[in-house]
Amino acid sequence: MMEAPPLVSPTKTPTLRSASSSSSLLFLRKHSLNCRRPSRSFAVRASAASDSVVTLLDYGAGNVRSVRNAIRRLGFEVRDVQTPKDILNANRLIFPGVGAFAAAMDVLSKNGLAEALCEYIENDRPFLGICLGLQLLFESSEEKGRVSGLGLIPGVVGRFDSSNGVIVPHIGWNALQIKKDSLILDDVGAHHVYFVHSYRAMPSDENKEWVSSTCNYGDNFIASVRRGNVHAVQFHPEKSGDIGLSILRRFLYPNSPLEKKPTEGKGSKLAKRVIACLDVRTNDKGDLVVTKGDQYDVREHTKENEVRELGKPVELAGQYYTDGADEVRFLNITGFRDFPLGDLPMLKVLRYASENVFVPLTVGGGIRDFTDATGRHYSSLEVASEYFRCGADKISIGSDAVYAAEEYLRTGVKSGKSSLEQISRVYGNQAVVVSIDPRRVYVKNQNDVKFKTIRVTNPGPNGEEYAWYQCTVSGGREGRPIGAYELAKAVEELGAGEILLNCIDCDGQGKGFDIDLVKLISDAVTIPVIASSGAGAVEHFSEVFTKTNASAALAAGIFHRKEVPICSVKEHLLKEGIEVRI
Repeated sequence: MMEAPPLVSPTKTPTLRSASSSSSLLFLRKHSLNCRRPSRSFAVRASAASDSVVTLLDYGAGNVRSVRNAIRRLGFEVRDVQTPKDILNANRLIFPGVGAFAAAMDVLSKNGLAEALCEYIENDRPFLGICLGLQLLFESSEEKGRVSGLGLIPGVVGRFDSSNGVIVPHIGWNALQIKKDSLILDDVGAHHVYFVHSYRAMPSDENKEWVSSTCNYGDNFIASVRRGNVHAVQFHPEKSGDIGLSILRRFLYPNSPLEKKPTEGKGSKLAKRVIACLDVRTNDKGDLVVTKGDQYDVREHTKENEVRELGKPVELAGQYYTDGADEVRFLNITGFRDFPLGDLPMLKVLRYASENVFVPLTVGGGIRDFTDATGRHYSSLEVASEYFRCGADKISIGSDAVYAAEEYLRTGVKSGKSSLEQISRVYGNQAVVVSIDPRRVYVKNQNDVKFKTIRVTNPGPNGEEYAWYQCTVSGGREGRPIGAYELAKAVEELGAGEILLNCIDCDGQGKGFDIDLVKLISDAVTIPVIASSGAGAVEHFSEVFTKTNASAALAAGIFHRKEVPICSVKEHLLKEGIEVRI
């Protein structure tokens, strides 16, 4: 089935709408548009659409492919909204939203969809909003100043308060507190669901009749709402594994005799994440394979010097999903050499993986501005947009982020032109991960270099007590004049929503994460940090979670070689009193 083109090109940044603008939706509702009295122009009688069809409101931002795949997995076809009439004629409507509140409202208003959406919801038609699809139901958002929303639910959407110690964005698997019969949440119980957002709506006396569940992250915020046939959730059911599919199933089959499943989850708060990483490249025969490096060297030490092969990417991703991985990360480790949009096999990997993997997918490698052999220029935003359309939930930027940070630290000016800034501006910082590849450099004295140094737990080869972490580019091949600490602080300011922290010294060694490095960076920033490189035993995961502020830990080789199963990691963490999703 061909997918309809998006209503707005995701490669263009929509004009942000000011709340004070006379063209705002709130103004229109007060002066010319009354959502409770449908205008004649939208008085369209709903046609008898097929019971096997779900109407999808895709306004062209972020990864909606996963929602499509989940709907199809449950036996329904997808029909895209092209006009306001398509909304009013829908038997059931799903509105998955990611990205910026203002940009989404701008698209809905310019295309005449906002009024139809209000009419549809106020007529108590079957509706499910996801993430931004929940936030837009409220009166306004503080995301870009004060921006008017659809105004159907009282309240203002505001940013999480990081001053009380919470890491923003709120990324990961958290538990719900069910407040009333919500129908679609009947199977959730104490299971975790997946959140990724920086803004939230708060419960109040004015909106309490809507609130069906809350979630605690610093404060209790609204996790879901329900009134009649209208539902909306702040989390992503299409990325919440089997429990998320059950939520979608109960929305799509509201009258079917589905028994309430016994709850076996133990969720009470934000869980630590266990992430499976797949380093992907072509082998010497041209086939796309999963490999694993030893300090970034992916070739076997044999006469043939062939690429180390550990499996096929789509099959391994599916296996890790089944095994309980909280996220799957693809790294195109030769992406810095080649033009990413010409890398059709990697795009196919994303498409196929997203059909059966219903946890977050991150892809990295070569995301940057590029000019092809014909002279056509592609922006990094276009490259990222293609990855999102093919099934990625987050993109990971490496070398290009280093160059952007160096320029920012040199000039003190945010140009707005770097891949990091462009992509986070359109898709939100929660969709952008910066991958840092540092190498430990020992020094005898803290003042020997201008970069942040730390006293290391294990002295250097000549008894050095201090070290700094030099960042590298091009797959660790080139050192740069910037430290991991300086880079992490800079990319946070430029719009990164998460940091993937590697360590070349520990890569493939199986002796544990570089605790000194992870603690340095996770203490320095207010965004989530993923610890990577060096895991060789289950104890290494509990060590990094108890000794640092890491939000997640990633491993590759030990999972590929089946030395340490994902389930063994989680069982160990539970025994150590560390909350994980089961």
